[in-house]
Amino acid sequence: MMWLSWKLFLFLSLTGCLSEYSEAVPGLPTSYAAILRIKSGSSSLTSFNSKNRPRLSSPSLGSVSSPGWRGAAQHHHSPTNLYHFSEAFKHDEGVDYGPVFVQEPDDVIFPTDSEEKKVSLNCQARGNPTPTYRWLRNGTEIDIESDYRFSLIEGSLIINNPSEMKDSGQYQCLTTNVFGSILSREAVLQFAYLGNFSGRTRSAVSVREGQGVVLMCSPPLHSPEIIYSWVFNEFPSFVAEDSRRFISQETGNLYISKVQTSDVGSYICLVKNTVTNARVLSPPTPLTLRNDGVMGEYEPKIEVHFPYTVTAARGTTVKMECFALGNPVPTISWRKVNGHNPSKARLRKSQAVLEIPNVQLEDAGMYECKAENSRGRNVFRGQLQVYTYPHWVEKLNDTQLDSGDQLRWECKATGKPRPTYHWLKNGVPLWPQSRIEMVNGVLMIHSVNLSDAGMYQCLAENKYGTLYASAELKILASAPTFPLNQMRKTIIITKGQEVVIECKPQASPKPTITWKKGDKALRESKRITILPNGSLRILNASKADEGRYLCQGVNVFGSAEIIASVSVKEPTRIELTPKKIELTVGESIVLSCKALHDNTLDVIFYWTLNGQPIDFEKEGGHFESIKAQASSADLMIRNILLMHAGRYGCRVQTAADTVSDETELLVRVPDVISGDMESAMAVELNPWVEYEFRVVATNKIGTGDPSAPSRVIRTNEAVPKTPPANVSGRSGRRHELVIAWEPVSEEFQNGEGFGYIVAFRPNGTRGWKEKMVTSSDASKFIYRDESVPPLTPFEVKVGVYNNKGDGPFSPIVVICSAEGEPTAAPIDVKATSLSVSEILVAWKHIKESLGRPQGFEVGYWKDMEQEEAAAKVKTEGNESSILLTGLEGNTLYHLTVRAYNAAGYGPPSTAVRAATKKSPPSQAPSNIMWIQDGPHVSLGWEPVRPLANESDVMGYKVLFRQEGQSNSQVIETQKTSAVVLLPDVGVYIIEVCAVSEGGDGTASPQIRVPSFSGGKVTSAQSSLHVLSTSSSSVTLLLALMVPSTPW
Repeated sequence: MMWLSWKLFLFLSLTGCLSEYSEAVPGLPTSYAAILRIKSGSSSLTSFNSKNRPRLSSPSLGSVSSPGWRGAAQHHHSPTNLYHFSEAFKHDEGVDYGPVFVQEPDDVIFPTDSEEKKVSLNCQARGNPTPTYRWLRNGTEIDIESDYRFSLIEGSLIINNPSEMKDSGQYQCLTTNVFGSILSREAVLQFAYLGNFSGRTRSAVSVREGQGVVLMCSPPLHSPEIIYSWVFNEFPSFVAEDSRRFISQETGNLYISKVQTSDVGSYICLVKNTVTNARVLSPPTPLTLRNDGVMGEYEPKIEVHFPYTVTAARGTTVKMECFALGNPVPTISWRKVNGHNPSKARLRKSQAVLEIPNVQLEDAGMYECKAENSRGRNVFRGQLQVYTYPHWVEKLNDTQLDSGDQLRWECKATGKPRPTYHWLKNGVPLWPQSRIEMVNGVLMIHSVNLSDAGMYQCLAENKYGTLYASAELKILASAPTFPLNQMRKTIIITKGQEVVIECKPQASPKPTITWKKGDKALRESKRITILPNGSLRILNASKADEGRYLCQGVNVFGSAEIIASVSVKEPTRIELTPKKIELTVGESIVLSCKALHDNTLDVIFYWTLNGQPIDFEKEGGHFESIKAQASSADLMIRNILLMHAGRYGCRVQTAADTVSDETELLVRVPDVISGDMESAMAVELNPWVEYEFRVVATNKIGTGDPSAPSRVIRTNEAVPKTPPANVSGRSGRRHELVIAWEPVSEEFQNGEGFGYIVAFRPNGTRGWKEKMVTSSDASKFIYRDESVPPLTPFEVKVGVYNNKGDGPFSPIVVICSAEGEPTAAPIDVKATSLSVSEILVAWKHIKESLGRPQGFEVGYWKDMEQEEAAAKVKTEGNESSILLTGLEGNTLYHLTVRAYNAAGYGPPSTAVRAATKKSPPSQAPSNIMWIQDGPHVSLGWEPVRPLANESDVMGYKVLFRQEGQSNSQVIETQKTSAVVLLPDVGVYIIEVCAVSEGGDGTASPQIRVPSFSGGKVTSAQSSLHVLSTSSSSVTLLLALMVPSTPW
């Protein structure tokens, strides 16, 4: 027994000696925007096994059930992210929107003997404001705070020391911001383990020679699947399967159809866990022969067969087992009843297993297994049913509705069985109500109001899987506002043109639009109409249409208006000469283009060849643009080649219109073809380009007219020879490598099926990763890998290919992976109140942190408001302070600062507080008195007394300036009197205002004082003036000390 234990230990230690067979689970059908190509010999093959599942509408295997409709365990596919806000719009951090999943949790199988001792369920969403996260297990929210084993890292759930008893189940991530909540697909956490066989000694099995036998494995408890094999007598002697011996991967049992003397011995069942690779051995089962004679011949008896109903997902591999005992050894054959076996079907294990890879709906049907020998036959039949996971046909789109409108959303999916539909609002099941109808995937909400706003999800499910589609419903209720690009602008057109002046205010409900020209209401006519969208259209414009136009939008919440000025000019005309040219290769010519235009408009000239702009820098010096005068331009073509033949265009553009003209250039081959020849060959043409040809006859007298053009003929395809230019990097999110290039023009694509091969590798490595981009217009590729640190240098090259083969690569350039959004919040944030409407905000940035900022965003909100309502203002560059203006007086504000760059926003700082000053005094200095003695003016006034909600008076300002000037001189005083020196002759305007910490108060009424500087003004000439703002009479006793003026 000790020897046996040692042999078993040795067997388990020598796992490398085993001939292991594992069957790969086929991938589910997916489609990619870029096709992955891996060169042979590449050392980086394994790095393509990304953990991130594509966001496609193909389900992933796993158990799932919808919230609120719990049923039997089901399998699901990864849902398509159907949140169809404009993606470019949603990447604009200035736009607010509800949560959108970037990554959803996947099924996890956790080995109980894992050294890591923690499970990570990933969840990541984007949204503005940034979403928060909660997790559900089996439909119940997890209290992360109360269990130290749970933690959240950027939305992902970490479970430390996971336990099968406590933690196995179905998990969902719920992400939320102010616009609502969405629920992720379900991810199953399963524990992988393999128990031990019972140590009880197994009884010997005794049979007669020629008899069939079944040796039972009776596997231990395990999860998930296990693989069976059998050891004969001792390791490494494994039972070899053939037509007589079969090991079922369904039951684990060993079947011997006809026992021979050589089969006598000890049999041990070996099971292996497909996840943990752990192996255990059963106690040996002895097989002996009875001594009462040899078993006679008998007909086949089918001991192993596939179920009466086999179900399989489309695209997977189906394996059906069939094995029989019998003497002689039976022969197994297969057929599809009422049809032919699929051509792709394969027979394995001496025909005991029928394998159908990539099973499709047409492979479904009745299959028959027949076991036959000379004594008879036996037949088993079973039905193969092929199902399909749900797949989206019609997707949801984000919707904005005016209050009172009707919402109609429809989500439609295919699948077998046919999917049913359920709806969630903010992660909670939605049920029919008086205004809400749900029928066959259609959701209708009548007369929507603000309470209907939120995040909605449609669930399409059949018994094999569930898809989740998300969309946001926004209910609009706002006064009209106009985008900045519609605000005051000048429109320049030419006579006879049509002009449309846009007036599209953003408002809910839809505003009423009215138009004015000048101060008068605009009257519509056949020529002047207001379009349904509110814009104004003027046909056949004339000088009489010039002027100032005002559009006003009004609804129940308010009004707004925009102004546009229309200027009508004379239309531009163009003269291009000469009109038709025939030249011989090597000659030169000048094309002249003259514009006749309104002399108040500038003109710009553009030259084209066959409709494409001429690149003067890349044409080898053959073309030169010459600006002769302000209203004309010449095109010099030197040393003309055959390829320069074609249509030359001159386009003239002004602020009012664009006109163009063309001339045709024919290029003759200098070699004269003999007059008796009827054909010639043109060479060195571009591949896959359409050409047309003309023939010109010549003799000693001269050259005749060219023939009519030939039919258009396209040259043959060829491998592309021109790689993309200007391969470079772009900014992106963390863990992204963004590669950009200039697309290759169609002229150099050389054939159909043109695309790009993007190759990249980390600096210092050997193997290239390659991905194919199938769009010929593509100019960018984004590679995302969570394991790539920011600013990792990559060697990058971009090649080309078409149906004829692969072309050259661009030169290798070094591009760094994206730095990502800033990771650190600004520190030492300070807010200082400067006045009634100004707060100075200052901060410091941690320079060592990742994600270099392009600027900072300051958010601020009133004490009684929520942070979500914060106003925001941005700085650019390395600014470390900003002055907030336009604030309300005597108000407490909360403020945060966060860094940003092209990848996104960093975390906000801790909020600080600052209160604006009280408003400056609203009362102006009153009862101003002044006496003038030459250039000196002595002023006095009554003190200003502020109200309770106004700032205290700290002093006064006297402002004076010469009439007609804009800049004032200032005298500050803490008294209620001052002396002003008027230095020059003229009339001066003087004002007085109070000064407070809230700013300057209301200024007094203006005083107009003439100055006679340089002249002697005696006391007799002095006069006392009083400017009273009070209705009551005032008795004044004024003693003024007036400086004397020297003679």
